Amino acid sequence: MNAPEPMKAVEPLPPHAPLTRYYGDGPDAERRRYVVDLFDKTAQHYNTIEMLLLNGGLWYRRFCLRRAGLGRGMKVLDVAIGTAAVARGAVQLVGPEGRVFGVDPTPGMLNEAKKVFHGPLTRGVAENLPFASDQFDFVTMGIALRHVSDLVATFREYHRVLKPGGTLWILEGHTPDSGIGRSFNRFMMGKMIPGMTLLFTRSRDAKLLMDFYWDTVEQSVPSDQILQALADVGFENLQHRVVSPVCEYIGNRPGAAV
Repeated sequence: MNAPEPMKAVEPLPPHAPLTRYYGDGPDAERRRYVVDLFDKTAQHYNTIEMLLLNGGLWYRRFCLRRAGLGRGMKVLDVAIGTAAVARGAVQLVGPEGRVFGVDPTPGMLNEAKKVFHGPLTRGVAENLPFASDQFDFVTMGIALRHVSDLVATFREYHRVLKPGGTLWILEGHTPDSGIGRSFNRFMMGKMIPGMTLLFTRSRDAKLLMDFYWDTVEQSVPSDQILQALADVGFENLQHRVVSPVCEYIGNRPGAAV
């Protein structure tokens, strides 16, 4: 049997331009500590923020997972599980025959997830997943891709832990291309939602989280670079759907499905 071809060398790809307003211009470890600390301090408010967004994301995540092919009996890894918005939908779709695992770098988010999700939970980061290779039928990530340090390293890990034929599904924030759409999104997500978050939570950290959320969306690398990085690490059958203010990325690890 021939050994598999090594993946070609690809330069690291940060998910967005440096946001020195928040974490200075030090090494990437400083950025990671800032992000983990911010999410840890605001985890208790995250469901309130979902409520402000009318919890429409919960239904939409489940709908998108079903459309992407998630079904009964499958084994799923939800990366950056947060408050389990994706994992809850996945549990419904895989049924009792399937299993959903969650991983997140933030203790506060893992504690929040435990309130509504009863599958296995592990602390870890997307760029270095604490799982063996060829384990999962689906790898999912909901609205968290902008918080990894390197898209290429992250996608390599997703490719590694998926079974041959397995599916990667990512839901991410999106900035419209049109000037009118961008201005509307900037008003809603950059001004109105942070203001409402402060009003309802009385937490300046929670408002800061939503300010940071918008800035990472607005400074995110273009979708074509994300798709190219997915292709570079070996994903195929790539799909990209936009339903502002979010978009989907879907791809498959090559090989016959197990």
